[in-house]
Amino acid sequence: MLSGWIILDKPHGLGSTQGVAAVKRNLREAGLGKVKVGHGGTLDPLATGVLPIALGEATKLTGRMLDGAKEYSFTIAFGAETDTLDLEGQVVATSDARPSLAEIEAVLARFAGPIEQVPPAYSAILVDGKRAYDLARAGEAVELKARGVEVYALKILPLWGRWRAEGVTEGALPSPQAPSVSPDGLPPPPKGEDLLEEITLHAHVSKGTYIRSLTRDIAHALGTVGHVTMLRRTKAGPFTLDQAISLDKLNEVGKGAALEQVLLPFEAGLDDIPALSLDPEAARAVRQGRVLTGLAQGDGLYVAREGIVPLALVQLSGGNASVVRGFNLS
Repeated sequence: MLSGWIILDKPHGLGSTQGVAAVKRNLREAGLGKVKVGHGGTLDPLATGVLPIALGEATKLTGRMLDGAKEYSFTIAFGAETDTLDLEGQVVATSDARPSLAEIEAVLARFAGPIEQVPPAYSAILVDGKRAYDLARAGEAVELKARGVEVYALKILPLWGRWRAEGVTEGALPSPQAPSVSPDGLPPPPKGEDLLEEITLHAHVSKGTYIRSLTRDIAHALGTVGHVTMLRRTKAGPFTLDQAISLDKLNEVGKGAALEQVLLPFEAGLDDIPALSLDPEAARAVRQGRVLTGLAQGDGLYVAREGIVPLALVQLSGGNASVVRGFNLS
C-alpha cells in the first residue's frame, strides 16, 4: 500500500480540497491506482504555504495534524475592515487612524499566551448544522461565541510593503536590527514613531486560532481597523516550507516523474513524537490492541515500533501504554 506525505506549497487561489484533488489526479495519471488521500489542515484560498497531504496509512494522522500547532506569516493592512476580514470581502468599516511601529510593538504583548477570540463569520464552524460562511453569504447575521486559543509567539517581521516576498522563509529574512537595502529605491524601514499603512507579523499558534480574527483584534486594540492582505502558513505539525513542493512540481508526477521526488515517508508525520521500541511479544500485543504494562518511560504520546516499523500511536500513563491509533504497515 502506498503511504506517505506530499507537502504542497499551496498557491494563492487554490482551495485545500482542490489541492487533494490535484494529488489524486496526478497519482491516477501516473498509473498508481486508487489511493486514499486527505489533507492535514484547511487553508483559505487566499492563503499560501504548507498544506500536508496524506496518502494511504498516513491519512490516519490527519486528525493529529489538525490538532497540532501551526505557524503563519501575515500582513495587516490598516484603515479598512472587510466582512471576511481579508482581501476577498466587502468593506464594512474604515478608519483614518494609523498606528506607529512603537504602538504595534506595545500592543502585541496583549495577544501573547492564552487569549479569547471570536471566529470570523466567514468560517467553516457549524451553526445549527450549517456552515457559518454559508449563512453569512446568504446575508444572515452570524453570531459566534468566543473561544479560547493560545498564541505561543507573535513578532514583527522586517518586511515592509513591496519588500515582502512570500516565497522567502522566515529563517532567510534579515534580522530586525540589520539595515535593509531596497532594490528599487524605496524609503528605509520605518522608525518607532512612523505611522504605518501595514505591518507583517509571524505567529506561532494553537489549533483553532484564526489569523483573520487575530488581525481584526490587533487593529481594534490599536484604535483602528484592518484586514489580512497576505497569509502564508510556514509550518503545520512537523512540516515546514523546506519540505513543501510547488503545484508545478506535483504535476510532473502525472507526466512521468518519479513519485519519490515529492513523497515523504509515512514516518515524517511522526518526527516530533518519541519512539517506544518493542520486542516481538509486546509488538504482538499492540497489534491486537492490548494494553502494555510495567513500562519505565514517562507519561505522554509515543510511536510504538518493532524495529523500523511503526505499529501504533500509544498513550503512556503511569507505566501503562494504550493504543490510540494502530497502523497497518509492514
